Amino acid sequence: MTTDPTDGGATGGGVSDGGASGGGASGGGASEEAAVPRLLLDLLAAHGPSGYETDPASVWLAAAGAFAAVSTDVMGTPLALVSPKHGYESSPKRLLVMGHIDEIGLIVTHIDDDGYLWFAPVGGWDAQILVGQRVALATREGPVKGVVGKKPIHLLREEDRKKVAEIRELHIDIGAVDGAQARERVRIGDVAVIDADPVRLLGGRLVSRALDNRIGSFVALEAARLVAQEGGAAWELAAVAVAQEEITFGGSRTSTFSLAPDAAIVIDVTHATDAPGIEVKELGAHKLGSGPVLTRGSTIHPRLFELLYDTATAQDIPFTVEASARATGTDTDAVHLTRAGVPTALVSIPLRYMHSPVELVQLDDVHAAARLIAAAALLLDGEESFTR
Repeated sequence: MTTDPTDGGATGGGVSDGGASGGGASGGGASEEAAVPRLLLDLLAAHGPSGYETDPASVWLAAAGAFAAVSTDVMGTPLALVSPKHGYESSPKRLLVMGHIDEIGLIVTHIDDDGYLWFAPVGGWDAQILVGQRVALATREGPVKGVVGKKPIHLLREEDRKKVAEIRELHIDIGAVDGAQARERVRIGDVAVIDADPVRLLGGRLVSRALDNRIGSFVALEAARLVAQEGGAAWELAAVAVAQEEITFGGSRTSTFSLAPDAAIVIDVTHATDAPGIEVKELGAHKLGSGPVLTRGSTIHPRLFELLYDTATAQDIPFTVEASARATGTDTDAVHLTRAGVPTALVSIPLRYMHSPVELVQLDDVHAAARLIAAAALLLDGEESFTR
């Protein structure tokens, strides 16, 4: 969702166990034994800030190729096409299922003569979160590790200790002895992400950077796989993991224009409201474990919303409803306005601590979202009209 001791190698794709036990994934309520899907771990292990999504897109494409026709475009958005079922091959309608695959990151703007790297945000950051974080920079010669530093509190004047840090006051330290050594490894424009592996918590919950929105790209692909497993739907299904949502909606704009869908379902994250300090009167009640969140509002097509609502009810899939009076802050805002307009729905996953290295979701909600979208896609009969 948009808002305004190691050797320096890449991190692995493992998941730490924060006290949770292993086991198979489950469906309805919180599960102490919800396994993290291998594909999701691989997507989270790949680094891909906005505009630099090649690594996670490659993971997504490799998985999609097992059941769909795959391709990519100049924006870096991968596509998986699931053909319609037998008898509907002639001029089928097309359903676009979309989750963005980029994550927020940092970009190097200056390397000073002491070897420190200065940077700007890629996407929306709370500067307080960045202080003291380990980062991994993507360079032409391979990954370089570093840390985000600032002046220690011991050395701050009394009046400065209460001030919130600003990004312009922070730097990245890669251990270089001077600017020349730093410039041998890093160039202006190299990007970085937080260097942290996923951690599995109690209750079938997962913590990681980049869950916003690798989780959406995972759900889009899983929904497509479930439809393909049933032999296809009456509509062709086009699943995409779009690039650049966190900065321009670039991938959603171009993919929607290119694919010209008859309807679209966007998947993103939304704020879980069971964390301290969140006002449910403003956001609604969307607890972890309460299922996917269906958005209802001005930019959402009412018939698509009702299709998802009725499908979830009939399939006994838990869900909540979120109201949106204007823009959603997701790719939905670009998709529904493309060409002559695209009927669009938004399905979100409740998530705590958005735009941080410790984004937290419940895996049951993730699987429920994929099941819901697949079930709704299979109900389309080719005769629907979304003209208002």
